[in-house]
Amino acid sequence: MIYAGILAGGKGTRMGIQDMPKQFLELGNRPILIHTIEKFLLVPEITQIFVGVHPDWVTYAEDLVEKYLSNYGNKIIIVDGGSERNETIENIILSIKNSNGLTNDDILVTHDSVRPFISIKSIKENIKLIQSSDAVDTVVEATDTIVQSLDNVFITDIPERQFLYQGQTPQTFRMNDFLNLYHELNDEQKKVLTDACKIFVLSDKKVSLAAGEYSNIKITTVTDLKIARSMIEED
Repeated sequence: MIYAGILAGGKGTRMGIQDMPKQFLELGNRPILIHTIEKFLLVPEITQIFVGVHPDWVTYAEDLVEKYLSNYGNKIIIVDGGSERNETIENIILSIKNSNGLTNDDILVTHDSVRPFISIKSIKENIKLIQSSDAVDTVVEATDTIVQSLDNVFITDIPERQFLYQGQTPQTFRMNDFLNLYHELNDEQKKVLTDACKIFVLSDKKVSLAAGEYSNIKITTVTDLKIARSMIEED
C-alpha cells in the first residue's frame, strides 16, 4: 500500500515571530498544515495520511483536523514526531506498522508540512518512479551558481551548475528499506543527514529524480510566509 507521511515535527523557531510552529499559521482561510494535507487527500492511490507532530502540539493538530477535515474519518492519523526529521519518519513508519502491519512493498511518500503548494502531478510522479527505484527525490534545477566554502570564509569550489539541483519534497521510498538502512548507519553518519534520501545515497542505492516545481516553496521565514500569502491571494 501507499501512505503519505507529513513531517510537522518542528517548532518553527526560524520564523521568529509567532507563538506556535509555522505549520499552524494561517494561510488564506486555513492553517498551512491543512492546505498540505488536502493535496494528499486528492491522490486516490494514497491509503492513509500520517502526520508527525511535535508531542506538545499533537492535540492541537488533532483539533485542526477535526475542524477542517472531519469528513475523512480515519484517513488522517496524527502521531508524535521525533527530535529530528528522520526520527519523525521512523515514528510514522512504526505507527503504520503497529496499525496496519508492514510488507516489503509498502511505500511512504514523505512531505514537508510547510510546502502547501505541492502539485498533484509531483505526488503522482513520485509514486510512478518508486516502482523502478530504491527511492525518489523531488528536485528543481539550480538556477543560481552554487558556491562551496569548507571554512565559511573562502571559496573552495564552484561546481558546474548543469549537474546541480535543489532538493524539495516529496521524497518516496519503501518503508522497510528506510528502517533497515537507517539502523545500519553509525552516529556520525546520522549527524550529517539532512533528509531521507541521503540515507539511500550513503548506502549506494538508486535514487530517481522527480521533477519539482519552483512554486513548491518551503515556508521557513517571514519572507516565505509573505510570498505564500500573495500566492494564495492570486488563486
